[in-house]
Amino acid sequence: MTAFAAGDPLEQDERQGLRWERCDADHPEEFECAKVKVPLDYGDPGGRRVDLAISRIKASSAKERHGVLLMNPGGPGGPGLTMPVEMQPLLPAGVRERFDLIGFDPRGVGQSSPIGCDLTADEQTFQHPYAAATFARDTARARTVADKCWAKAGDVLAHITTRNTARDMDVVRAALGERKISYFGHSYGTYLGAVYTQMFPRRSDRFVLDSALDPALAWRGLFRGWSAGAELAFTRWTEWAAARNATYGLGTTAAEVRQAYWDLIARADRTPVPTVGGSLSGDAIRAGYAAFVRVETVTPWVVALKAAAAGGSPAPDGPTEAVGAAAGEPAPIRSAAARAGASGAAVPADNMSAVVWAVFCGDTRSWPRDPERYRRDAIRDRAEYPLAGDLGAGIQPCAFWKSAGTEQATAVDNDVNALIVQNQWDPQATLAMAQGMRRALHGARMVTVAGGEGHGVVVAGPSCADASVTRYLTTGRLPEKDLTCGA
Repeated sequence: MTAFAAGDPLEQDERQGLRWERCDADHPEEFECAKVKVPLDYGDPGGRRVDLAISRIKASSAKERHGVLLMNPGGPGGPGLTMPVEMQPLLPAGVRERFDLIGFDPRGVGQSSPIGCDLTADEQTFQHPYAAATFARDTARARTVADKCWAKAGDVLAHITTRNTARDMDVVRAALGERKISYFGHSYGTYLGAVYTQMFPRRSDRFVLDSALDPALAWRGLFRGWSAGAELAFTRWTEWAAARNATYGLGTTAAEVRQAYWDLIARADRTPVPTVGGSLSGDAIRAGYAAFVRVETVTPWVVALKAAAAGGSPAPDGPTEAVGAAAGEPAPIRSAAARAGASGAAVPADNMSAVVWAVFCGDTRSWPRDPERYRRDAIRDRAEYPLAGDLGAGIQPCAFWKSAGTEQATAVDNDVNALIVQNQWDPQATLAMAQGMRRALHGARMVTVAGGEGHGVVVAGPSCADASVTRYLTTGRLPEKDLTCGA
């Protein structure tokens, strides 16, 4: 492991002959797939090996070709095999002619030796409101998830980590015959990319990180960071809705709008509010906190919930923006997830959830092991962040994970060039998280979309950040300084 992590490629991986074939009949002929063999355990490179599914669309110009652009959609657990097809329309011609677009399903995901834990739908829900009366049940659920995963996939679970996926990326680089790789990562993919730059700085070329996570928060800090970001977005929303009281009738001041929302929550906790898909308690409504970044979408929903609570027609199920929900992802990311089993191999129904916990729990040794710590933190965070503090601080399977932290978490701190692009109002990779990534990558530049809403910049379509992204990928030149542009 040490030699490989330090940058010496495994000789057998350099010699891999890739057999490229058309991926399937549903995609263009130019979209090709292959398999790469990688060690399950990089501490034993001569031992068991697993398949990694990769794909490509070749650069459109042999003359202008610069290299390969690996891509990751996020997650963890998001399948990326179809990303070349999904991202191709979003990339300008100058980028497409310079790069082979390379997709891959990370180890344990999709077509890359997928894992599963036989989790129920309830066990795959990872944010639960804190209540003294339900804490014992929540603790039992978290323990059950850990036990199920260990029983079902314990032989591989400890090896499904970000550091090993970064090592896999370097095996892919070697198998492709490339000296360096360029990279596009979204959401969790930004952390994966940053870890690669830390482990393999001399093999990192042009890295674009879309909607970045703070490496210092891996991983419990991420959950709690969502709560802090939600409170900022909620405050902004109350001001926005108050300025439009004539349209929505929620209050003439931010304080009145805030009170109207909390009155709704209290009423829903007494009598769940009917919606098209079923009734919602106050806690269930709070769980949709990520929606507050999209003020024009969430406001009619709150109005409809308020009317339904007063005896009107059932409200819509809710806005699409939701933390951890594929429905809230930009179209290319949703499409990639929907096609996880496109090539026909059996993928467990809970594959993404299983990988989420394998990575979040296995990447670091920092998860508390005492359930009472989670109880105290949930109470404390709810007091500080009323909207979602308990949801972010609640107990998770990582409290009981048997293989947690087989390696230390990666401390990202380097001078590798990278371009971070970030919406100001992102519920999953908050602006504060992206700023943390910027502090960790000293050679990077950051483009912030002022007023930008939602989780994703490049993946969501045209934006004011596109010119900087295109210039960087086509020339390697970063902006002279961090930039802010208008949404």
